[in-house]
Amino acid sequence: MSPVVPPPAVALGVLLPVLVVLAAAAVVLVLDVLPPRDSKAHLGGVALAGIIGALLAIVMRWGTDARAFRDMVLLDTYALYFDLVICYAAALIVMFSMDYLGRTGSESGEYYSLLLFSTAGMMLMASAGDLIVVFLALELMSLSLYVLAGFFKQRLTSGEASMKYFLLGAFASSFLLYGIALIYGATGSTNLDRIAAAAATRNAEPMVLIGLAMMLVGFGFKISSVPFHMWAPDVYEGAPTSVTAFIATGSKAAAFAAMIRVLVVALRGAQPDWSALLWALAALTMTVGNVVALAQSNLKRLLAYSSIAHVGYMLMGLVAGGGPGPGAVLFYLLAYTFTTVGAFGAIALCARAGEEAVEVSDYAGLARRHPVLAATLALFFLSLIGIPPLAGFVAKFYLFGAAVRAGYIWLTVIAVLNSAVAAYYYLRVIVYMYMREPDGEPVAVAPSLAGGLALTLAVAGIVILGLMPAPFADLAQVAVAPLLR
Repeated sequence: MSPVVPPPAVALGVLLPVLVVLAAAAVVLVLDVLPPRDSKAHLGGVALAGIIGALLAIVMRWGTDARAFRDMVLLDTYALYFDLVICYAAALIVMFSMDYLGRTGSESGEYYSLLLFSTAGMMLMASAGDLIVVFLALELMSLSLYVLAGFFKQRLTSGEASMKYFLLGAFASSFLLYGIALIYGATGSTNLDRIAAAAATRNAEPMVLIGLAMMLVGFGFKISSVPFHMWAPDVYEGAPTSVTAFIATGSKAAAFAAMIRVLVVALRGAQPDWSALLWALAALTMTVGNVVALAQSNLKRLLAYSSIAHVGYMLMGLVAGGGPGPGAVLFYLLAYTFTTVGAFGAIALCARAGEEAVEVSDYAGLARRHPVLAATLALFFLSLIGIPPLAGFVAKFYLFGAAVRAGYIWLTVIAVLNSAVAAYYYLRVIVYMYMREPDGEPVAVAPSLAGGLALTLAVAGIVILGLMPAPFADLAQVAVAPLLR
């Protein structure tokens, strides 16, 4: 008789933050079919309450180091840190969406439930201690985002964005899955700790290196690093602006969470191999992103290439390795999330001739008619440039400093030059807002109490992170410490 394999102990406490988000998604689906059927405004409040509940669960579980399902799911400080970043992004997106969906005629309960399902997938990616969980969480996140990208069914660009995202995403997922299969074939396990133990003497084996390369293709697509970035501009342009903000922040944070854990824990012995590869990817990604952004007149495409460039900066932290490098990436992701969600949120509040104002020229003269919104958008762009005392400056300072201390001088020089190039296209938008007059009908700003509150929170985030970065930088270092033991 074959031996009986005991079932794994069910410890749902490890999944508490994820379960809160999933429960909120289920409640939204139920309420969507109940009266009142003519208004869906209350569903945004339910979704926001669910995310706030998840944040409270994260705070309650802070400092724990729990494992469940045979170490397939982890709830350590690292996972909780990324859960905070992802939930902050999701909460701001929900607040921006409440009035935005009503203005665009797309108010629907499915939107909020898909957003919550995607959030749960992102959080599960951060907690994955097994490659199988990484893949399942990635698909839960991605399938929801594929649908959300095409949520404006009446717009051809939205359908195009959804189809491109789906087809290229499925192609990238197959690379990731094949890489997982090769890693399993070489090490005999999909658990990250057991892979690390088995690969310690086999890192030079071709199967391990090929599996690593395949997995980097899958992760590279999700973070939109060069040369796997071609989907980003079209998807960012065609998707609803609120969804674009979530793709640019939450999905990147989740992908980096899984990639850092896989590289630093499971494949630490192969660091010379993946560091050399990531060096080239970082240099290419930041350069291509910034150079192509110079030619963009559509603000959403401009921010798409901008996000590609910022991925290049963050890859520097992985190249640097050690404690300071990944810790700087975690802090950078927090600052980048507040800044990027705020920038897209400000764009979502603007309209011209009944359509979304997405061209750079649409913002000509905005400072004269809407000075507060113009100043807010300018702050986000200055933070993306890296102007002190905003969060973007401190984040780049930590990241570039970690690369210099690790000896990657030339990569840091490339990053500094790219930051100077990026200043041109960010400042061009500010010049239009403050020094140009509109050609034709000016931009109108839609009143939104929830959107205004979200903008206020985002501005407060980049200012606080810029003026008092030490507690948050220390928190990032503490979060990444369990991976470096």
